[in-house]
Amino acid sequence: MSERPFRILGIQQIAIGAPDKRRLRALWVDALGLAVTGSYRSERENVDEDIAVIGNGPLGCEVDLMQPLDPARRPAVHEPPLNHVGLWVDDLAAAIEWLSARGVRFAPGGIRKGAAGHDICFIHPRGNDASPVSGEGVLIELVQAPPEVIAALSDKRAG
Repeated sequence: MSERPFRILGIQQIAIGAPDKRRLRALWVDALGLAVTGSYRSERENVDEDIAVIGNGPLGCEVDLMQPLDPARRPAVHEPPLNHVGLWVDDLAAAIEWLSARGVRFAPGGIRKGAAGHDICFIHPRGNDASPVSGEGVLIELVQAPPEVIAALSDKRAG
């Protein structure tokens, strides 16, 4: 196997869904004290989300609190409740090329801008005959890390 041309640097986010995000906010924002730093709404992705953050600066981690715009439509961002995990990657394009060549299945849509403005793509939760390697039931978001995150998470003293 050739040398991996990218590094997974850390956790960028966890995304949690519920039929009503107000109940999620009661725990994550009101009780645990996370700060809401933004919101995102997409008809195409059937999501209305609040973006909360643990930590500060480039080492902060998002906790996305999501509810579906229409619970009867797909994608169902509230099923399963732990919707996906986002991972910082230092070279998204290289990661996709290398992983695809090794049978990793990606969700449709390719590289695109995510809710926080970073380039993203998703590893599919289920494999198929053509691409059998998957998240084995877990949707995994690969997120292109900006330079300040790469620097912070590459610094051995930071972690």
